[in-house]
Amino acid sequence: MDSIIESFSKALSLILNLDRELREIIFLSIEVSGTALIAATIIGLPVSALLGFKRFPLRGAIISMLNTFMGLPPVAVGLFIYLLLSRSGPLGFLALLYTPTAMIIAQTILAFPIVASLSHSAIVSVDPIIRQASMTLGATPLQISLAIIREARYGIISAVIAGLGRVMAEVGAILIVGGNIAGFTRVMTTTIAMETDKGNFELALALGIILLTISLLINLALYFIQKRGVAGVNR
Repeated sequence: MDSIIESFSKALSLILNLDRELREIIFLSIEVSGTALIAATIIGLPVSALLGFKRFPLRGAIISMLNTFMGLPPVAVGLFIYLLLSRSGPLGFLALLYTPTAMIIAQTILAFPIVASLSHSAIVSVDPIIRQASMTLGATPLQISLAIIREARYGIISAVIAGLGRVMAEVGAILIVGGNIAGFTRVMTTTIAMETDKGNFELALALGIILLTISLLINLALYFIQKRGVAGVNR
């Protein structure tokens, strides 16, 4: 019991003193996950809009595939990216394996189906009256689409936040493609796993507390956005 209390005490000390190694790991985690989320959003939102507004062959199959890929095993994604980027792989000449870029690619693949699928659900859930009213007022197809997206904005924001939650907590894929190299590709989740195995519980606990805090903030933001969206619908 005393050792646990001591570990927590040292972990809090690391956080309060803004330990250099701790800062570097946190900043790299935010950089990698943030970049991956932006990339997934830039790709996912147009895809969700296309699936929501257009009718074309295989549309249903694509939607089903996106829903399925929301549960992609991170280690499988990591293995796939590893094979692509390894020296013997088709993209080995890019020399991206064991770099933050490879980690961003892996996390983008994991976040993309979540952002696209949930954003699509938000768009198709908009009341048809919005479309009909826009058409009655003589709106162009682009204006109608923008009106629907504006109405679905809370659901879309929730989708992006859900994607952020996925990438921030991910460990399997980035461990495989990043290599957990100190000062270069070591992020919060991989460091927690490694330091726990080493018995260095102080750093692992400090990062765990920070990661839990970030997760709590993400969930609170998601809760308030959804609450606001429901309140907007009921008005």
